[in-house]
Amino acid sequence: MNTAEMTAKIADGKGFIAALDQSGGSTPKALKGYGVEEGAWSNDEEMFGLIHEMRSRIISSPSFTGDKVIGAILFERTMDGQVGGKPTPQALIDKGVVPFLKIDKGLEDEANGVQMMKPMPGLDTLLARAKSLGVFGTKERSVINLANREGIAAIVAQQFEVGQQVLAAGLVPMLEPEINIKSAERAECDAILLEETLKALDAMPGDDKVMLKLSIPAKPGLYDPLVDHPRVLRVVALSGGFSRADACTELAKNRGMIASFSRALLSDLRRGMTDAEFDASLGEAIGEIYTASTEKTAA
Repeated sequence: MNTAEMTAKIADGKGFIAALDQSGGSTPKALKGYGVEEGAWSNDEEMFGLIHEMRSRIISSPSFTGDKVIGAILFERTMDGQVGGKPTPQALIDKGVVPFLKIDKGLEDEANGVQMMKPMPGLDTLLARAKSLGVFGTKERSVINLANREGIAAIVAQQFEVGQQVLAAGLVPMLEPEINIKSAERAECDAILLEETLKALDAMPGDDKVMLKLSIPAKPGLYDPLVDHPRVLRVVALSGGFSRADACTELAKNRGMIASFSRALLSDLRRGMTDAEFDASLGEAIGEIYTASTEKTAA
């Protein structure tokens, strides 16, 4: 796939985006869910080796193809590694899956009800390396916990500022201002985020497009204006702590939104499975998430 083909697949393809980008503090939790306890490694290199083994197994699985998985988000170490003797982005492209890279370096402490992204030193160098490896786009996450307009406006401004840096490097940014689905002010957060994001989209220079990765809104259909906005390539949804069944049920109520799930995709996979069991379990999860992304129900 060349860049034009990847753009078309992300804009119009039927399917969803797999999030394979657990990093840092979330890696031990991801490995535990996979059936690997913390005592199984003695240093970070061994830990990251185990998580790469898991991701390689997923990407190599016969059920993981571009027919239903149109994209995949990678952690930096995964991007720099290999799957089946090929650089990971190329292994994805060969299966018809568009590669993305997680670029944020984690979250600041909460202020004004939100957690901004930490500084990203060396981002331009990372973006250039990603592009040279065939990566199509990036993903950067921040978190909204309370309906504080000042905080949410700051989150949106930071996301779009980083997004412009990504666009300047020739990649497509996936902006992820996640709303904590456990927040008592979730619906109010959704509404403020919608208003601030529309303002930022309308103020974008040029004619480039961004992607949005958002928590599934409390009110189905709330983000329709973002789905329809001319500066948005695609709106994808994170599972945000919902079980796969609940995430799929809620996602299916939202026109134009497709999944970009991590835990909800990987929750049933175990290291001790045979390859046949692993592929069957992954295929079942892919099928459920694909259906919720492509077959919508009445709210």
